[in-house]
Amino acid sequence: MVYFSYFHSIMSYGIIFWSNSHHSVNIFKIQKRIIQIITNPNRYDTCHPLFKQLRILPLPSQYIFSILLFVITNKKLFQLNSQVHNIHTRYNDNLHLPSIGLTLVQKGVAYSGCKIYNHLPPQI
Repeated sequence: MVYFSYFHSIMSYGIIFWSNSHHSVNIFKIQKRIIQIITNPNRYDTCHPLFKQLRILPLPSQYIFSILLFVITNKKLFQLNSQVHNIHTRYNDNLHLPSIGLTLVQKGVAYSGCKIYNHLPPQI
């Protein structure tokens, strides 16, 4: 179990910067394979209950959690919609998404972090 904890901490290091790369699919497959080795399930069982049983977040969930933590701890770096324009809408409390057409920028931490944060329910 010590090895898995070590792998888990290495995998989550800097995840907000590398998780959007094409290599993250392979890393997620490795994560699922490690969980299968640890738990030794039937060959065709899904990994979803195994993640729950071990109380481990899958790679995509780790990315979402890490990027939300980044946005919340650095909220002063982002602007609200109400700070950008004077129009009163129901989205005034959302973080402002800059209008950028480059896919590279849209996959960046700031843009995708704002987008994920804006999808949270207001109660949270």
